[in-house]
Amino acid sequence: MNVQKLSQALATTFTSQLQSNVVVQNNVSAEVTIEVLSEDALAVFKTLRDDGDLKFDQLTDVCGVDYLSYGSVEWETEASSSTGFSRGVEPVAGARLRFGDELKASDSGRPRFAAVYHLMSLAHNHRLRVRVYCDDEAMPVVPSVVELWPSANWFEREAFDLYGILFEGHPDLRRILTDYGFVGHPFRKDFPLIGHVEMKYDEQQKRVVYQPVSIEPRVLVPRVIRDDGRFDSDVEPEVVENTDA
Repeated sequence: MNVQKLSQALATTFTSQLQSNVVVQNNVSAEVTIEVLSEDALAVFKTLRDDGDLKFDQLTDVCGVDYLSYGSVEWETEASSSTGFSRGVEPVAGARLRFGDELKASDSGRPRFAAVYHLMSLAHNHRLRVRVYCDDEAMPVVPSVVELWPSANWFEREAFDLYGILFEGHPDLRRILTDYGFVGHPFRKDFPLIGHVEMKYDEQQKRVVYQPVSIEPRVLVPRVIRDDGRFDSDVEPEVVENTDA
């Protein structure tokens, strides 16, 4: 089944439950992405797994997404000064955030958090991406799919650990990557890349202790994207005649 037929089959099966049904196709691959509401997610997932024409029997990944400041960039320019700091003057990304700083939210109108599921049908050899938005930003919750696909157990724990997304019905929702007692969720966009605390071994106490982070945020200026054609591969290089001979 090609992606267009899969998209049509999904639209026919879920006549009123799909918030979005998009086919993205390029020269390399094609993919179908659907969006469903949190309250419809379990019913949709069960049909995706059990329907004979769909039969998505394998869950390959569950990941979290934070859409805070989505689409906002601080490096948008086509020129730079001699010092390289003509852009990135106002921080809008987490690289330079300190504890207590606020990150400007985007005006896209979409909820901040989402859980994204990647499904595969071994029987029909097709793949699907499903996006489920969390209704509440303060307490982002989506239903757990562990009962449908046991492989979701560690995936959902990872999304909880890194993004703070709660998976209702998960049998053992606890951190899986960060240290014991870790505060916050490091993949949220308002979490500073340098973190809040750092560890060191204290010679006097003879143990590892936590202290406020001492690393200073750095501004790394990426290369400038120019549109004058100097790097176009189809431009003939200028030939300079050697007059020293």
